Amino acid sequence: MKITQISVFLENKKGRLYEAASVLGQNKVNIRALTIAESQDFGVLRIVVDNPEKGLEVLKANGFMASFTDIVAVEVGDDPGGLAAVLKVFADTGVNIEYMYAFVEKNTDKALMVFRFDNTDEAIKVLQKNNINVVGRKEIESL
Repeated sequence: MKITQISVFLENKKGRLYEAASVLGQNKVNIRALTIAESQDFGVLRIVVDNPEKGLEVLKANGFMASFTDIVAVEVGDDPGGLAAVLKVFADTGVNIEYMYAFVEKNTDKALMVFRFDNTDEAIKVLQKNNINVVGRKEIESL
């Protein structure tokens, strides 16, 4: 089950991150998870929100360069070695992780991690084959 992430390109200047978060908040779009990658001139804000279509629409309407990316949210044991156990599955099967980040909230006693893979469909098959729970969009929206 893929979920939708919004990638927002931001100029690396004071207040720009606030502007993006403010636009989403004013339009009742709730951020569930985020990460920021930066360089000297720009950054990439990657966010999971409760309503990705509305989030993308309001960001673009307010002058932000933004797009959708497919990602996978995975339940990971919230204990020492929990993440390593999931990562071992990928290492053993040759599935490449492009990047990952943690979720702010969780809906069980497990942690939630977001993964971007070079082959998302193959990664989902590997997760399911190994009985690792993949969290769907409805579960994200209900957090």
